[in-house]
Order: sequence, then structure tokens, then C-alpha cells
Amino acid sequence: MIGIIDYGMGNLHSVSKALERLDYEYFISEDPSELQKAKGLILPGVGSFKDAMVALERDGLKDFILEWVEAGKPLFGICLGMQLLFEESEENGLTKGLNLLPGKVVRFPGVTKSGESYKVPHMGWNRLKFLQPEHELLTEVEQGHVYFVHSYVVQTDDRDVLLAVSEYDLEVPAVVGRGNVLGAQFHPEKSSAIGMAILRNFATVVEGRTKSDEQFHNISSN
Repeated sequence: MIGIIDYGMGNLHSVSKALERLDYEYFISEDPSELQKAKGLILPGVGSFKDAMVALERDGLKDFILEWVEAGKPLFGICLGMQLLFEESEENGLTKGLNLLPGKVVRFPGVTKSGESYKVPHMGWNRLKFLQPEHELLTEVEQGHVYFVHSYVVQTDDRDVLLAVSEYDLEVPAVVGRGNVLGAQFHPEKSSAIGMAILRNFATVVEGRTKSDEQFHNISSN
């Protein structure tokens, strides 16, 4: 079962409806003791990075998420939720993130190197380019167009955490991951068949980790 973290800043309805369409069991909660019952977690997010971190710390969810990841359990961040996985953001002043992946969140400059202006936020459909097509999150997923809505973008020097990128004047980390920490800058729940395939793959990751845990437990018990 997948738990959707409710900290007051996530697009809970669209994410939950997407999981319903995929016929995966889920529940929504802001209570760490309830979320602990899940096999995998989704961290959605819409709004300000700073406000999101305040909310996570206020509700005891920051420490819970860090402990969850330390235990090797799957976590998937969406949009702002993906940005929160990184070290810090410059949005509304420098704010520390969950520091689960290396990188900083910065605002799109809105001006190209040649001096031409472009619209911020980045809103609309852009094509994915897979850097790690063999990754379990991208298995049998097409490199098509997905739906973005964001004014800030992740910058990282660690290319290994980039699973797929897009382009909006500069390179946009679109799908990221390391171990059990995964994320998408775009909204998979609003990105038609491609987004649904990525959500399905995350659910498969959750099921796979659960089976591995069970097998380890059975071996250890014998």
C-alpha cells in the first residue's frame, strides 16, 4: 500500500485519482504513525519550498521522512516534493531541504544567454530525454512529453542522480533518483500515459522492495 503524505501543500486529489486508475491501494495521512504502515510513500507538493519545509518540521514529518529513507523504504517526490529532496532552495531566501540528494533549487533566470526573455513559470508539455533508460522507474516508458508547472529548477553537479531531463532554455532535471529516493519535477498524474507508466513503475518498485524484505525476513528466520 502507498501512503500519500498530507502536509497541507500537495495536490492530493489528482495523485490519489491516478493511483485509483492504476488500481493500487493508497491512503492519505499527515500522521507519521499511520504513514509508517505504508510500503512506499509519495511526497507531493505545490507552493513555496520554505513553507513546505516549515510544514514538514511542524508536523514531525521531516524526521519521519529521514528515518523512512534511512530504513531503505521507497520515497517518491512530485514537483515541489521532488525539490524538497535536495539540499536547499533559494526560494524566498535560502532554505535547507531534506538533503537526501545533492543539489540546489534556483529560479529560472527568465533571460537566455543571448539576452532574450522567456516565460516563468515553466508551464506546459515538454519532452523527456532519458539519461538512465534502464532504471526501474523508466522501464517501458516512452520518451514523450510530460506536463510541467514550476518557477524553480534543480541544479546539481552529480549527474548520477539524473534519470531523465527536459529542456526549458536550460537543462531541467525531470526524473531523479538514488537508491530508494526518487522524484519527478513534472506532474506524472497529469501527464497522460507516460506519467501513469512512471507511477505504475514506482508502485512496482514498492512491491519489489516489499517482496525483497519478506524474503530476507524468511531467510533470517530459518
